[in-house]
Amino acid sequence: MKNRTLVVEFLLLRLAEGWVLWLQAVLFLMIYLMAALENVVILLLTLVDRRLHTPMYFFLRHLSFLDLCLISATMPKSILNSFTLSDSISFLGCVLQLFLVVLLAGSEIGILTAMSYDRYVAICHPLHYEAVMSSAFCVQLMALSWINGGAFGVLYSAGTFSLEFCGSNRVHQFFCDVPALLKLTCSAEHTTIEASVAVGVCYAFLCLVCIVVSYVHILSTVLKIPSKQSQSKAFYTCMPHLIVVSTFLGTGAIAYLKPAADGPPVVDLLVSVFYSTVPPALNPLIYCLRNKDIRSALGKVLRRVRSSWQGNGKRTKSKLAPRVSGFCCCSASTEVFKFLLRD
Repeated sequence: MKNRTLVVEFLLLRLAEGWVLWLQAVLFLMIYLMAALENVVILLLTLVDRRLHTPMYFFLRHLSFLDLCLISATMPKSILNSFTLSDSISFLGCVLQLFLVVLLAGSEIGILTAMSYDRYVAICHPLHYEAVMSSAFCVQLMALSWINGGAFGVLYSAGTFSLEFCGSNRVHQFFCDVPALLKLTCSAEHTTIEASVAVGVCYAFLCLVCIVVSYVHILSTVLKIPSKQSQSKAFYTCMPHLIVVSTFLGTGAIAYLKPAADGPPVVDLLVSVFYSTVPPALNPLIYCLRNKDIRSALGKVLRRVRSSWQGNGKRTKSKLAPRVSGFCCCSASTEVFKFLLRD
């Protein structure tokens, strides 16, 4: 019997060396902070503003939460390793990271499918919208998405780490991902993980079919609307969702279905960076750039902050600050908020 070396840690891929490594770490940090800020803003706005307490924004809020968790499961460890010049991640840390990535990605597919159904009911059956998309039904769809994601997280992590790892423990990826870990195993049979991936592919394909069917009905309904303005409004409502779905499922399919031996490692790395980093950073912008409700809610919050700031400035000015200084401060703050609120 051959001796097997017990793997207690893995070494994640270092994306660069020297000053380029620091530059990459700073870039990742900026992307992470931007994505976190965007998703937190959407979370808070959809919670605070009563006008956004609708099924559409209920699912958008949970999508933002999933995106925030997904990017937080991968990027902070890579950023920390880059700054500390360390590549290691513990065995349990790798298990947890893989579980979270699969759980969150699987849940996000479910939420995206629920959002497409919400748009289908809103456009094709507007008179029954409130009855169909009730609060209880929305919670059930959300819970089902999380349950499915959790089941896939358990299947993928259990199937991957039930295999034997021998030889190199260097993962050619910036986080623990199934395709990269399978290259390190010395087990001849991958039946469990292959079955798990097959089930995951079927689930993703079923969700994709539901999304496509929903949008076929939406398109046929929109084309029957006589008003061009109403048609444009309906298209603009649905287009961001289609872009997000295409990006997320497309990059995920390439990452998990591409044969392991095809292409250099840099291709796998770029694909993984794209599907785990870009969607969480761009989804808030894609959904909210043309969304008047979100912009209105954000403007309302900024106006409250401005009023509070100006009120505090006036009280401080009357007690402590000279008139000229107070006038300059208030004028500057007013101009800043005018610029921020400009549409």
